[in-house]
Amino acid sequence: MSQEENLLHRILDPASRPDPYPLYAELRRTPVWHEAGGPYVVGGFRDIRLLLHDPRISSDARNLTTDTGDPLIEAVEADGNSGPDGERSGVLPPGFLRLDPPEHDRLRRMTNRPFGPPHSPHRVHDMREELTAVVDGLIDRIGSDADPDDVDLVGAFAYPFPVTVICRLLGVPREDEPRFHVWAEAVAASLDPDPDAPDPTGRLRASHDARLALGGYLAELIEDRRRHPGEDMISRLAAGDGRDGPMSTLELLTTSALLLVAGHETTVNLIANGMLTLLRHPAALERLRRDPGFAAPLVEELLRYEPPVQLLPQRTPLSPVEVHGTTIPQGASVWLVLAAGNRDPEQFTDPERFDPDRRDLQHLGLGSGIHSCFGAPLARLEAQIALSRLAARLEQPRLLADPPPYRRNAVLRGPRALPVACAGVRP
Repeated sequence: MSQEENLLHRILDPASRPDPYPLYAELRRTPVWHEAGGPYVVGGFRDIRLLLHDPRISSDARNLTTDTGDPLIEAVEADGNSGPDGERSGVLPPGFLRLDPPEHDRLRRMTNRPFGPPHSPHRVHDMREELTAVVDGLIDRIGSDADPDDVDLVGAFAYPFPVTVICRLLGVPREDEPRFHVWAEAVAASLDPDPDAPDPTGRLRASHDARLALGGYLAELIEDRRRHPGEDMISRLAAGDGRDGPMSTLELLTTSALLLVAGHETTVNLIANGMLTLLRHPAALERLRRDPGFAAPLVEELLRYEPPVQLLPQRTPLSPVEVHGTTIPQGASVWLVLAAGNRDPEQFTDPERFDPDRRDLQHLGLGSGIHSCFGAPLARLEAQIALSRLAARLEQPRLLADPPPYRRNAVLRGPRALPVACAGVRP
């Protein structure tokens, strides 16, 4: 393979995880990158945005008909590709992120009823005080329990914070985290289409087993919430008091699993990538320490500069689609590299520079179109509070490893650990 032919494999190579952006720049030189038998890969901002809004582009793997030529990539793209009742895989069928209208619209509308406007307009906003208390509790623990000369901000903070939040929101017992953590990791790993990952068959089998175990766990929890309803989202979804009626049990299982896993996996990366970027840009960190209101524009630039979801490897045209003279056939595999689009010089001035003062910032950090991030308001608020409180309370923080060790996952890119030292923790 030539260097050009081998570009996608270089992007997926875990060795590229600390800095994939030069490879994304190389990808953008060709509007639609395609290697015989492989997916059609798009990296330009405008093209990605148009395709995310194009009703001819399906998110449902059941519409994928083209053989990619790579058994692992093909298996990952079809993961969760079961029938409407999950009969093909025997586990949870696709969540609404992997469905097309009208099924997608109905389930997303029902899920949003207890989460956001118009029916629950203050749900996220009213969590601010609670989120701040969780954050300060975790920082207090860093100050009292950890060695200030060696703190892993992922294990001590960036992971437990969003996990605690999503558990409280859904009504999942926080003490069950050790159980579902293993399942969530297996599901997240199955999203990574790395053809060179060790034991690919075992990875897909682990994902299958994790979905099965997660489904069983959530089924018991849902039944308990039906008997003893509360104000949590699972109770509200089980009640199903909207015009669409209640979800079926299988739809409720799938939606709960989606919210539980996606509700913390991406936010862990957003917070960890954000703190890493701030530690590399001490002037921005100091500005945030002095001005907590700076957190809002800062997080938007972080979503552009270091997005927690780097690429979407599962899209397919329902009919032939032309992009810059390249016809992508019906049923072909289309990959949209959001992180490449976020640094497209045709969209952003000086895109490789971290600049929280950018104006009119439109980015792909939370997707776009009908499949844009469902939990975006909560993720933004979590990141703003987390980063502003860390900036305010950690004294003279500094990186102990740069780059830090990264997770293998090319889709959900973030540090596996973020070792830092600090002079102490302010009260």
